[in-house]
Amino acid sequence: MKQRAPLTLAAVTAALAAACGLAFVTAPAAAPAADARRAAAARMPVERSVLVCPAPSSSDIADTTYTSLTPASPGRAAGKGTARLATREGKAVLEPKEPGRPVTATASGAEAPALTGSAQGALAPGWTAQQTTKVAVGQARGLLGLACTAPGTDFWFPGVSTAKGRQDYVHLTNPDDTVAEVDIKLYGPDGLLKPKPGTADSVITVEPHSTTKVWLAPLAADAQLPDVTAHVTTGSGRVGASTQIAEDGVGSDWLPASAGPAGSLVLPGIPADAASVRLVAFAPGEDDADLTVKLSGANGSISPAGKEQLHVKAGMTASVDLGDITRGEAGSLLLAPADPKKPVPVVAALRVVRGTGAKQEVAFIPASPPVGERATVADARPDDKATTLTLTAAGADAKVRVTASPGTEGGTAAVQELTLKAGTTRALTPAPAPSGGKGPYALTVETLSGGPVHAARTLTLPQDGIPMFTVQTFADDHSRVSVPEAVEDPSVLLR
Repeated sequence: MKQRAPLTLAAVTAALAAACGLAFVTAPAAAPAADARRAAAARMPVERSVLVCPAPSSSDIADTTYTSLTPASPGRAAGKGTARLATREGKAVLEPKEPGRPVTATASGAEAPALTGSAQGALAPGWTAQQTTKVAVGQARGLLGLACTAPGTDFWFPGVSTAKGRQDYVHLTNPDDTVAEVDIKLYGPDGLLKPKPGTADSVITVEPHSTTKVWLAPLAADAQLPDVTAHVTTGSGRVGASTQIAEDGVGSDWLPASAGPAGSLVLPGIPADAASVRLVAFAPGEDDADLTVKLSGANGSISPAGKEQLHVKAGMTASVDLGDITRGEAGSLLLAPADPKKPVPVVAALRVVRGTGAKQEVAFIPASPPVGERATVADARPDDKATTLTLTAAGADAKVRVTASPGTEGGTAAVQELTLKAGTTRALTPAPAPSGGKGPYALTVETLSGGPVHAARTLTLPQDGIPMFTVQTFADDHSRVSVPEAVEDPSVLLR
């Protein structure tokens, strides 16, 4: 019997939501009691956020920039809160002081450690951090960008590889005071890959406040596969998980986890000059997935000739080479069920290459969740061609607000509102930037009205003719949570 990847309750909920056109699933409401006032849910700012950042590089010539920001929130007092990212030994690397003002730090060489930290009070809602590493030469050369992540227990990485010429490492960072136990399973085009003898049923132990690197190739016995999906889960504790990839001839970058399994996915931010785009998808659960593949551009969505659909067998990794699909116009890839009445949850990611010959550079774009209420990516650069902001309205017209924070060396925030037509992607090069700003800054996108919006920030810092670049997607920062309002008669909560 073929072993299937487990499909979580969250994935099932996402599939139901896709089928019904809902953002969430609710149970039928009970009739209100005539003699009591029911509690209502209020949206309140979170009071604590946790982030982890893996060790940025093993290269002695790596230069890393860290940038951190908590977006300014109307109605919240500035400066009343704390935020701190620090090494395992407790040395602080980043300490934002007030919302709306980014801070930065730098590190060099292979000794730059993993960071963990938390934010409280006014600095907690939407707190974000980014690490950007540039390596000029060697197999690991490239521009490696990664948003520091909140810890969790379940991660999907479609697009990893066990092939010769690839070095794929999953970085597991434990922010807590207790040990985390982690399991990694790999799925190829024929299903679950057997580990090498002696590694079956092994549990990876990650000590408190530390990072463990796991090379993926030894986890598959005698397999040289270009396209694999990794599933990372914890049996106890929680970790931040990201995959660092180096590939002969095209450099290196990070592959963040894909958005959770869903019937429809958006992969935003494919550069206009992409020379090669490869889609990798995986279907957990028991059902095969038939997906339509479309490219969303400035004037609408089109299907790539001869590659309009992708069949993904249950429990197996599928891939398709889309070539230079963008052809001079930046865009986003849209995946949807071929039969809207039968959505099957999938995860997906893109491998994107720019440049030619010996001057090629690779980056990865995972499927991303919508921007939602608000999302932020740090470390945009004020140079005219360095930063591109890509915005996609996948299903319906939408209106968004984009805020460029001050730079780490000053300047004034800039705000711009944009209307997006359904099925289109707008790429802003240069991206909105602060007035008079110097140094790295952050971009915040808020959905004001209409349908869901997906976004990505592309950072390009050429080196010796190589178009070194990295793409970070936006995700709802969940800076507010629903809490019950006070009720006149607390006993109604017990009924």
